[in-house]
Amino acid sequence: MMNKRLPLPMLLAAAGLCLAQGALHAAEYPAGQAITLVVPFSAGGGADNAARIIAKAMGEVSGQSVVVDNKAGASGAIGAAFVARAKADGYTVLYDASSFAINPALRKLPYDAAKDFIAVSQAVSVPNILVAAPSSPYNSLSDYMKAAREKPGRLTYASYGPGSLAQMATELLKSNAKFEAVHVPYKGGAPAIVDVMGGQVDVYFANAASSLNYVKAGKLKALAVSSARRMPELPNVPTVAESGINGFEVTEWNGFFLPAGAAPETVKKLQELVQKALALPATRASLASLGLTPVGSTSQAFSTFVAAERKRWDTVVKTNGITVE
Repeated sequence: MMNKRLPLPMLLAAAGLCLAQGALHAAEYPAGQAITLVVPFSAGGGADNAARIIAKAMGEVSGQSVVVDNKAGASGAIGAAFVARAKADGYTVLYDASSFAINPALRKLPYDAAKDFIAVSQAVSVPNILVAAPSSPYNSLSDYMKAAREKPGRLTYASYGPGSLAQMATELLKSNAKFEAVHVPYKGGAPAIVDVMGGQVDVYFANAASSLNYVKAGKLKALAVSSARRMPELPNVPTVAESGINGFEVTEWNGFFLPAGAAPETVKKLQELVQKALALPATRASLASLGLTPVGSTSQAFSTFVAAERKRWDTVVKTNGITVE
């Protein structure tokens, strides 16, 4: 049988051609196919609302379609696992939230958050709003905490999943303010808001992107905001710190991640695309209407930020004995 192996010089030339083509494709990115933006939360929630605004702008800037794909469950872990297994060509992108940094402290994950992803850019930062039904007897955080202390374990709070920032913020509040309340987890922010509106659950630390318009419309009652300062959109709503819990500050964030192995040039191109999309006046106005502050950080800055967030929430989980069971 004739030996069909190519001579070494031809093999090296072929390998060089493949590398050159790979570099060319990275340089042209994104081109020729749609980018799938995986949002690991339900449609209609805070992260989803922000992702759709930014995806539209990314499509306008790049000339390529950017499609949002919701893969909700396990407080973002299901969608993140999907992206971790995806081809690292830049066309499957994770748009995750603070839960990305919380999950490693609470769950045995099918991926390594520190090793299986490349942090590309922080998209936005946003405070959470502690909301209740318009018919709720609680008109302030102080009202709710007082009732919770008087009726231990009878009041409830919602979250968009076990281990979500909504749960973590409330558990931190419970620990600092010395009261008890029952956690009612949902598969996303949208169904949580529906039940809070209807009075099935007492309160919810909702992402401003999913709740601000409902507050403005009188469909939700705002008791406090989780940021260090009051929201300009809700100047009459006090912060948690102003409500008596000194030093309390929890801010939600959203950002873009690629699977590990993505070419540095692809990471850079996606970072630049996100930054250009966030710089559009229409994008900034749409995000601001939801109480969101555009960020558009570099990959290096976002990587450092996410590492610090993982460390912070790991400490909170261990200190307060928080579990997802």
